[in-house]
Amino acid sequence: MTLAILAGLATRDVFAAAPESQLQGTWTLVAADRLLPDGRRVDDYGASPTGRLIIDAHGRYSLQIFKSERPRFGADDKALGTADEFASAVLGSSTHYGTIAVNAQPHTLIFRIEAASFPNWEGRNQERDYTLADGILTYRVPPRPDGAIPISVWKKLD
Repeated sequence: MTLAILAGLATRDVFAAAPESQLQGTWTLVAADRLLPDGRRVDDYGASPTGRLIIDAHGRYSLQIFKSERPRFGADDKALGTADEFASAVLGSSTHYGTIAVNAQPHTLIFRIEAASFPNWEGRNQERDYTLADGILTYRVPPRPDGAIPISVWKKLD
């Protein structure tokens, strides 16, 4: 009897949480900030960054973040960009796709990155603390070498 009760409680927690299904859908970027070591929160991708995060029923995801102030290239051929234009394009965007898993306790997302705009991330897992409330997903990326912690905030569209 005790085993049945414990099994029922464990099953209840697994089915009640179902965080993967809460993430499924299309999300729009609300904020892409950095929390600095001194506690200040500042823009990381400009004043009005744009982005999409799409997660399907199988846990496959695609994520794009773009800085709002990226200048256009002088030429209509991206192969003819200048060094500054290339740097702005690369540093002003973050894109990757793969699969995502949710660890409801301790509230972490695990991005299993298949391909990324930053090739060093490819084939790696990235774990992020998250909160999800009222259709708003917020997660923190592990600290950068300078101690800044990127924070992404997404609002569910569907």
